[in-house]
Amino acid sequence: MNTIKEFLSLEEFESVIFNNDKIDISQVVLDRVNESFDFLKEFSVNKIIYGVNTGFGPMAQYRIKDEDRIQLQYNLIRSHASGTGKPLNATCVKAAILARLNTLSLGNSGVHSSVIHLMKELINRDITPLIFEHGGVGASGDLVQLAHLALVLIGEGEVFYKGERRPTQAVFAIEKLEPIQVEIREGLALMNGTSVMTGIGVVNVHHANKLLDWSIKFSCAINELVQAYDDHFSEELNNTKRHKGQREVASRMRTNLEDSTLIRKREDHLYSGENTEDVFKEKVQEYYSLRCVPQILGPILETISNVSSILEEEFNSANDNPIIDVKNQHVYHGGNFHGDYISLEMDKLKIVITKLTMLAERQLNYLLNSKINEILPPFVNLGTLGFNFGMQGVQFTATSTTAENQMLSNPMYVHSIPNNNDNQDIVSMGTNAAVITSKVIENSFEVLAIELITIVQAIDYLEQKDQISSVTRKIYDDIRVIIPRFEKDQVMYPFVQKVKDYLINN
Repeated sequence: MNTIKEFLSLEEFESVIFNNDKIDISQVVLDRVNESFDFLKEFSVNKIIYGVNTGFGPMAQYRIKDEDRIQLQYNLIRSHASGTGKPLNATCVKAAILARLNTLSLGNSGVHSSVIHLMKELINRDITPLIFEHGGVGASGDLVQLAHLALVLIGEGEVFYKGERRPTQAVFAIEKLEPIQVEIREGLALMNGTSVMTGIGVVNVHHANKLLDWSIKFSCAINELVQAYDDHFSEELNNTKRHKGQREVASRMRTNLEDSTLIRKREDHLYSGENTEDVFKEKVQEYYSLRCVPQILGPILETISNVSSILEEEFNSANDNPIIDVKNQHVYHGGNFHGDYISLEMDKLKIVITKLTMLAERQLNYLLNSKINEILPPFVNLGTLGFNFGMQGVQFTATSTTAENQMLSNPMYVHSIPNNNDNQDIVSMGTNAAVITSKVIENSFEVLAIELITIVQAIDYLEQKDQISSVTRKIYDDIRVIIPRFEKDQVMYPFVQKVKDYLINN
């Protein structure tokens, strides 16, 4: 059980999203939220406050009659529940709800505590509001996507419940849940903010860390296959550069390979003084995709770490407008809902994951091209050359998927399009950036799945399964349960999908 209090760590956030931990709301939060609500209700009397007694966006110059204030909030929610495209997956939606719940719990939004309670129940009971990928420009935050969340909170719209897409009203009746009753500004408070892009971002960074870990392990395995020298991931070499990411990747490689009997010492071979030939039979050093792993994955590690920090700051921040300040007895108008922080970080993340995918594709090509590895048959074909095809067909999938990632890695951050009668004259496109990053990450798992099948086939060809490190052997054994050694050609797509699922879930 995670109790929402003052600060929610990324680890606590992920435990709710990926481990299905339940959440509870502390009395401290409820007191803070109630105090904010009571203050706004009193403070807003005879004052002009955006979204309380004014229209929205460029319509803010129009006063709303007192008797129409509540209906104004319902109008906002219903009119902006206009998303299109594919529904966001349940994990991303759950993350978005938790991000919104946490920011509203700060007491800077003036919402009624019933909002907090109902969002908690959606999370704990696995009720997933229907929220679409398309709709938000990330300027007043995720207006359209969050409108779909708000629609469910008022008892309308649709949800996914026990594997079915059903009307919210029907599911609330089953679960004996009551919709919120909008009080002062619940519509605007729910919709103004960066919680959808942030929630998707947390899911993205969780999977990015997995991809990085797999990439390090696969790079180690390939270095074992070719019996590479150990100096390119040595502490001595990598400590001559000051980058923490590079040093960390090299350290992980050393740990993964510490009990391998295949990795060699340069001093035992090329420094022995016994190599007198003019053309050396042994490679003096490996191709970059094997030798430069710390330098390539190091900045990826640091970027993922930096993205994680920004996400943690964002879901613990007030990203609403206006901001209710009980301490100073004031309401401040500004732009905390703007999603530039998340948009930029998602662009950074998809760029580095694309680079990780490119590394995997080049390592795969190295294994499949017998002319450059000089130890494996073409396409790691364990059958009859010319008659069988080995990994030849599936390489096309890896190459085309990598190419798609390269195209998708173009930034959204610099693609602002003014809208909303030019009220939103510069926008973040943060949700688009987060959604596209999700696609890049999914693609990367597919490429790494193909690479991994190739690695285990190569281990079998070289008869090295008893010489590889314990880390590589564990992976080898797991994959051989999914796809036994094959020599004859077979339909590959079911195996690629199963290995992809293995990578995502382990």
